[in-house]
Amino acid sequence: MKKIIVSIIAFSLFSASCSDFIEKDQRGTQTLENYFQTVQECENYANELTQRLLLAKEWWTLTAPRVTNEMSTDDAWMGNTGQDNSAHRPCSQYIITPDNMGDMNSIYTAHFYTIQSANVGLERMAVSPLTDAQKNQYMGESLFVRAYCYYELVNLFGGVPVYTKSLGTGDLTLSRNTAAEVYTQIETDLKDAAAKLESAPVARNGRINKWAAYALLARVSLFQEKWAEAKTYSNKVITEGPFQLESDFLNIWNVNNHNGIESILEAQSSSVQDKSLGAALPTLSGARGEDKKNFPSNDAADVLDGWGWCMPTSDLENAYLSENDVIRRRSTITKWGEAAYGDETLNPTHKFSLNDNKSGRICRKYYIPIATRRSLDKKDGHLPLNIPLIRLAEMYLTRAEANYHTGGDALADINIIRARVKLDPKTGISGPTLLRQIYKERRLELAFEGLRLFDIRREKDPTTGRPVIESLMGPNGTFVQYNLSSTDPYETTNLRESQDKGINFNPAKNLLWPIPQLEIDLSGGVIKQNPGY
Repeated sequence: MKKIIVSIIAFSLFSASCSDFIEKDQRGTQTLENYFQTVQECENYANELTQRLLLAKEWWTLTAPRVTNEMSTDDAWMGNTGQDNSAHRPCSQYIITPDNMGDMNSIYTAHFYTIQSANVGLERMAVSPLTDAQKNQYMGESLFVRAYCYYELVNLFGGVPVYTKSLGTGDLTLSRNTAAEVYTQIETDLKDAAAKLESAPVARNGRINKWAAYALLARVSLFQEKWAEAKTYSNKVITEGPFQLESDFLNIWNVNNHNGIESILEAQSSSVQDKSLGAALPTLSGARGEDKKNFPSNDAADVLDGWGWCMPTSDLENAYLSENDVIRRRSTITKWGEAAYGDETLNPTHKFSLNDNKSGRICRKYYIPIATRRSLDKKDGHLPLNIPLIRLAEMYLTRAEANYHTGGDALADINIIRARVKLDPKTGISGPTLLRQIYKERRLELAFEGLRLFDIRREKDPTTGRPVIESLMGPNGTFVQYNLSSTDPYETTNLRESQDKGINFNPAKNLLWPIPQLEIDLSGGVIKQNPGY
């Protein structure tokens, strides 16, 4: 008898994946056979998939694990030293085990939930009575969602099971595919998505379009060291797409500039007061311990008081200082007592609880301005900050790195990015020095935008040929050694988060996170663990 693998990937997710969406809008008795019959039903389903992928308004399932990944790099501490850190500590301090994964369990489960749901929708929409153009719109969006889920999974966990049809409990015999096979499926889905979305309108309302597919193709090509393809796709987005760099870097994360001219894909948010549609990130990573007495107004309406997770390191601040990069530093980091950049009048000395903050710094990109705070009767669950997932500047940096490896003009692209923030162009550099500068520009430009961990895992140190993360983390890592000898007045006086961050990193295993042990147990051993765990 065929062995059935009952796993968190499939059984529990399959049982919920279709009914969870459909039962929200029941009309009599709905089934898979009589749903997907109208444009509105297919659009609702595609919207639900996109919402599951982005989840700007929900903190636990995806927002928290994505923030935890930031905490696992040289850019961020856990930060909050006054509350339980068990969700973030396993990854941040590299003590993660298959039985102790913190919130990394949730992103694994959530993405397979969405993949199964995407498969259901794709199958049903293909035979729905819609026109071909209508099918292409919603199937293209669904393919992108599936590809993005696999993109995050393969970068977090390595090879995972790939399946492109809806599964029942009779055929759950899934083992892990290789990482290369996962990437092949990602590329297939994104190319198919781009083709289906070719004629779809490009509207800046958070809907997925062909440019998002091409941009993610550029990213995954770069991650695989497919330099020619990375150059082709990034160049296509730059030269043919409708996007422009924001003239003001601070405007990228502006609560009054949702879906701006640089944005290719953003998680949407809203401050509508009778619904909780606001972003969770400004609360999760907002300054902890704000007090009205620290604002000129002395008004409680100005206080947001976040949870204080994911606080910038002085090491990241030093990277900006080394380039005299004032604009990106102040747009990314606010130090205790310093004016909130762009909000200097209403918040001239942003202060918060140093007893609860490891670094005396907060992420400015996640900041909600005082005027916006005052306009909200309800704040928690109603914060209107869209979260950029892909933007044009990344495409310039992708093309720069691809050009470096293919003999093109890498300097031109990084200088375009530098010019935007009033920095002098780099000239006369080449070889390893140029490659390191490209890596540095990615760090300074894209800090806290979800790429740092993936970057330092995939980037190769031009001296050793080993992943950059190996030179940063571990007992002899430069980031670890910097912290152990640091004299930073904030970080070294709050030792409730250990100063030896990253010392437990082991390159034999920590280039990936482990597969959840529950998944392995339920598979009867068919799912194999990552090396070293």
